Amino acid sequence: MNAATLAARLRRNRTAPQWFLVPALLFYLLVVLYPSIAGVFYSFTDWAGGTQSSWIGLDNFRELLADQVAVASLRNTLLLAVVLTVVQTALGLLLALVLNTAIRGRHLMRTLFFAPMMLPPVVTGLLWQYIYTPGGPLDSVLGFLGLDSLVHAWLGESKLALGSIIASIVWHHVGMSMIIYLAALQGIPAQLYEAAALDGASAFRRFWDIVRPLLGHATTIVTALTMTGSLKLFDQVFVMTGGGPGVATQTLSLVMYREAFVYGHYGYGSAIALVLTMVVVLIVFLQLSVTRKGEVEA
Repeated sequence: MNAATLAARLRRNRTAPQWFLVPALLFYLLVVLYPSIAGVFYSFTDWAGGTQSSWIGLDNFRELLADQVAVASLRNTLLLAVVLTVVQTALGLLLALVLNTAIRGRHLMRTLFFAPMMLPPVVTGLLWQYIYTPGGPLDSVLGFLGLDSLVHAWLGESKLALGSIIASIVWHHVGMSMIIYLAALQGIPAQLYEAAALDGASAFRRFWDIVRPLLGHATTIVTALTMTGSLKLFDQVFVMTGGGPGVATQTLSLVMYREAFVYGHYGYGSAIALVLTMVVVLIVFLQLSVTRKGEVEA
């Protein structure tokens, strides 16, 4: 075999694996990229699902700004994102700190806290809808404890519905935050704790001066995932309340779904989707720029 033949074979061997990317790339182009680009285009049209559509410029976005339901849903979406990010991050960190100690049964408790993550969001929504049912498990427990004054229509009262949904989502996802923080805690060298203890640092000072800065990467991941998921929240709200009562639990994703797939206003629905995408990108970018400043290498 001469040098030219060997070189040609080597070139073929280097390029052959690249052809295995073609099916995945075609799938991505057809299922993700093309619909995304088409959605941006249709957001500037009055497309109603047929073959005909007219270019209307920014009319869909003007309608969105004047739509009180959409504005209320945006407010609910932002509130959900902020509350869920704060609560899940804080609670996940607290659970990780407790379960990173040598307490008895910590492995079982880790499993129990993480187990809800295995459930699909729709199943979680149905489960908590049953728990919140008037006269259901939650009301029965409160009645058994003599706390009948706390019994409410948890999903039927505007002041309680959004908080009730938040509680169910925290139960579903806090295990993820806990596991991420646990992994980060177990990566902190034990020598740092020992040195701080020798210096006479209290438990709080060890956490604040050593643990907290070294958890910066984990905090960035947890807050980014929670913020992104909260801004796009749909499944559990749709199953538990459908956006009610009134617009108390409406989210932007739910309004987009109704406008496009219930009312057939695909152009307007695409405009809502584009606005939601820009909101997610902007907020997550700002959040990452803030949390990354506090990251410290171990």
